[in-house]
Amino acid sequence: MTLPPPPTAPSAARPGPLPVDPERWPDVARPPRASALRTAVARRLVERALARLPLRIRTGRAPLPGPARSAGDGTVPTLTLHEPDAFHRRIGADGLIGFGESYMAGEWDADDLVGVLTVLALHVDDLVPAPLHRFRGAWVRRRPPADRNTPDGARENVHRHYDLSNELFALFLDPGLSYSSAIFDPLPAGPDSLSDAAFTAAQHRKIDRLLDLAGTGPDTALLEIGTGWGELAIRAAARGARVRTVTLSGEQLALARRRVAQAGFADRVTVELLDYRQVRGRYDAVVSVEMIEAVGAEFWPDYFAALRRLLAPGGRVALQAITMPHERMLATARTHTWISKYVFPGGLIPSPEALARESAAAGLRIDHDRGYGAHYAETLRQWRTRFLRQETAVAALGFDDVFRRMWEFYLAWSEAGFRARYLDVRQLLLTADDPGEATVPAGRRGEAS
Repeated sequence: MTLPPPPTAPSAARPGPLPVDPERWPDVARPPRASALRTAVARRLVERALARLPLRIRTGRAPLPGPARSAGDGTVPTLTLHEPDAFHRRIGADGLIGFGESYMAGEWDADDLVGVLTVLALHVDDLVPAPLHRFRGAWVRRRPPADRNTPDGARENVHRHYDLSNELFALFLDPGLSYSSAIFDPLPAGPDSLSDAAFTAAQHRKIDRLLDLAGTGPDTALLEIGTGWGELAIRAAARGARVRTVTLSGEQLALARRRVAQAGFADRVTVELLDYRQVRGRYDAVVSVEMIEAVGAEFWPDYFAALRRLLAPGGRVALQAITMPHERMLATARTHTWISKYVFPGGLIPSPEALARESAAAGLRIDHDRGYGAHYAETLRQWRTRFLRQETAVAALGFDDVFRRMWEFYLAWSEAGFRARYLDVRQLLLTADDPGEATVPAGRRGEAS
């Protein structure tokens, strides 16, 4: 089952193949080397797979082919190949990484990018014939060892995404700079982007539900793991909480501190550049919003152990986490994907089963679990609409056409994942299995130990 198709968002200019800076984008500037046989096999597999899907495929300016299978709502998106040889060579050499790099290079386009990617997400397990699944290792790459989320590696991985430019993120996020799923009431039905006020209200609704789950109120000692740009910390401080929030992003740190001071909460909020593994103290509430996706499966035990260690007796942990089906998580756990190469190095989306297993192993119990996948699809549509309308401003910040297509593809692919229900986002409340543990004096909660 899929979500209803999204209202149409604006698309970036469709120039066809782009001039690419080979120093900045070495793997996009030219198709990879691939044997004629491997390319031919890839072409055959891709053509057969796409022919079974509700898509139209056209080459260059050729007339549209005959009727395609309907997606169920009467819509059939079109994928246009500008450079079919390069397209198939990239897929033959690098699979889905090559598919994304081909889009970055302008070698293919779509009249409805999210529509095309939603079809692919719905049929991701059918794109390669079942007998060939055993040879998956020959088509995918292992994650680079440098992407491991060790303390040093995690800081570098965060730097590569979140330190791109505060100004860039401000172009498409709401004015509160929330970079996670909003919660709408109701879900928008029209094609336009929301007003700043309406979008911020939806983000505040998400934050407020998390703070409510965590029991945040006057004098609550609250720890936030993953600061973002400070909006949750500011909103918690407005409730009277005493907040400590940690981040690995230098750009976010500087702006979050300024925003906290401007809001008048410098005496109630402390923002630190610190790895979650280095935090000490006990807190009445711990909140972490879409942070676990950047932790990496290898370090999930460390993350949940930290949540438990930092929780004061009777305390509550509120998490917001993107999830994917368990079998898909296992298939991609060690795979170097387009997203891990270009957008979120070192990241892995957990499954609900993994969250339950890791939290239980750390002595935490899930007391609340609610999904908001449709809301994330809409959040991503809002971001993509805003981003595509800011083409001139993005260029003025020094980001070239390849980067803009990369970012468009990232937002569209993510939206498609939620529309296909391949991805979900959940808010969870965790509490300790042993709430009777010896108490920590109230005056010591949230202080280094």
